[in-house]
Amino acid sequence: MPELPEVETVARSLARQVTGDRIESVWLGAKSEPLKSSAKVIAWALENARMAGVRRVGKQIVFDLVSPAGERRQWIVHLGMTGQLLLSSPDVVPKKHTHAILKLASGRELRFVDPRRFGRLSIAHEGDFRGTGLEPLEIDIPSFVALFRGRKTPIKSALLNQKLLGGVGNIYADEALFRAGIRPRRRAATLAREQLKTLHSSLKKVLREAIRLGGSSISDYVDADGKEGYFQFRHRVYGRAGEPCFVCHSPIKRVLIAGRSSHYCPKCQA
Repeated sequence: MPELPEVETVARSLARQVTGDRIESVWLGAKSEPLKSSAKVIAWALENARMAGVRRVGKQIVFDLVSPAGERRQWIVHLGMTGQLLLSSPDVVPKKHTHAILKLASGRELRFVDPRRFGRLSIAHEGDFRGTGLEPLEIDIPSFVALFRGRKTPIKSALLNQKLLGGVGNIYADEALFRAGIRPRRRAATLAREQLKTLHSSLKKVLREAIRLGGSSISDYVDADGKEGYFQFRHRVYGRAGEPCFVCHSPIKRVLIAGRSSHYCPKCQA
């Protein structure tokens, strides 16, 4: 599933390319699963609207829309596990599993493709949409420390809790915990303030590096131009079970925590 760096990469790419463009018409496929709002509401909100901006909120991409009458709305796109937002020429045959096509005044098309149909499209009036959790790239140290105070759940589970931090997923939780030297099964409440300060720093560094490299292309993820990311080549533990740690050469271990795979070094992380 695309995580914060992948969603941020797509949002930034689209913001550069479609801000100011106008949506002339909308085609929606017959599958109902991707439509969190009704097809009628989505078409009503999008058609003839100008895209005033594109940004990320948690794991959602938010298009700020302005109608011809000046009304402001938001188009919310959650990519789910395999969703893609692709800018394309109308001459290019749409991919299988294309569920939405927006024809733009610039002559291009913005297409939503999602083979597994876990992605969601919805509409909100400006100001109505609220992401869950605090923003990992903006949270300060005192607020970060306070999130985990008294929590008996594993620190890995707490990092993945979208009600606490919006956007952190499996890959970047594993990578941040490795850099902070903390095992994923450690109870959050047992971590000292200095350990949480280190984790705070490590998480931000990992997320920013991943954004700079365009995210991790492990499965279906590509950006709005169809390009893959490169952060998967910087993974130190994620997906490397049985391989030697880059620091101490111990085999990387894989465990399940709340049904999610977690990767760590048994020597470097305590």
